[in-house]
Amino acid sequence: MSVAVPAASEATTPFGDRLVDRVLARESQLILGIDPDLRALWPQATDGPDADGPPAERAAVAVHRHCRALIDAVAPACVGAKLQLACFERLGPPGWRVLHETAAYARDAGLLVIADGKRGDIDVTATAYGQALFGGVASPFGRLPGLGADLATVNPLMGSDAIAPLVAAARAGGGGVLLLVRTSNPGAADVEDLALADGGTVAERLATLVDHFGGQGIGRHGLADVGAVVGATAPGHLLRLRELMPRAPLLLPGVGAQGGRVEDLAPAFAPGRAGGLISASRSIASAPALDGADPATAARREAERLRAAAWSLA
Repeated sequence: MSVAVPAASEATTPFGDRLVDRVLARESQLILGIDPDLRALWPQATDGPDADGPPAERAAVAVHRHCRALIDAVAPACVGAKLQLACFERLGPPGWRVLHETAAYARDAGLLVIADGKRGDIDVTATAYGQALFGGVASPFGRLPGLGADLATVNPLMGSDAIAPLVAAARAGGGGVLLLVRTSNPGAADVEDLALADGGTVAERLATLVDHFGGQGIGRHGLADVGAVVGATAPGHLLRLRELMPRAPLLLPGVGAQGGRVEDLAPAFAPGRAGGLISASRSIASAPALDGADPATAARREAERLRAAAWSLA
């Protein structure tokens, strides 16, 4: 099994610089969300020879075929791939193998790899999460490889001591993290929009954590290696949050199936083209097959439309 790990040169380059260079080289800020749905796999995932073994193994083979076909179809329009870890983990051990293989395949296609698991826990556990998602861990039995992600989403609600180990693990390999600040789900307002006693909202306080941690990892292009998840479904928050996080890359999920519009996200690009990363998953993987087009052609068409729309804003 091949494992997606950063090249040695990448590990010595601040992530913000890697991101800027990759965005400019590919002329894209589009992130392909890979959330494989077992009920909506592309035909080529299930039309091939049947896999042997128990249901989890057969499902994992089909998911692997689907992910490869999706990456083949749209990678030229994208700068990264966001792998929703739960969609692989629910397949059991075969799913973890396919996660690693999909990360490696995305990297071979020139895409940055985002591990979307929204991890967060006390420092000891956060360290283990960092090892699993990024560079692995040394053991008495030899080195155990991690996923080799370039970015990972992090739940910051347990505070600085739970964030720091994940930032350290990412930074050691030339990667970065994205803290949840103002998410795209409707229930985000239940907590993230609450007013604090000393002023501001929960989301704004989380934004100050992003800026604090990111200030220690700014590259020559002025972009930090700690960014934020800010949902595209509530763009009214974006201008204020960008003021609080002037150097942070922002991952902007919720475009397409959740109702977000690329055209509403211009403030994200204040630091430059790499300041905002537009994430879309279902709207690409399940794009309408117009004029009898196959899923790959429809996905490629939608990805290129989103890429062009985002590029025109910066």
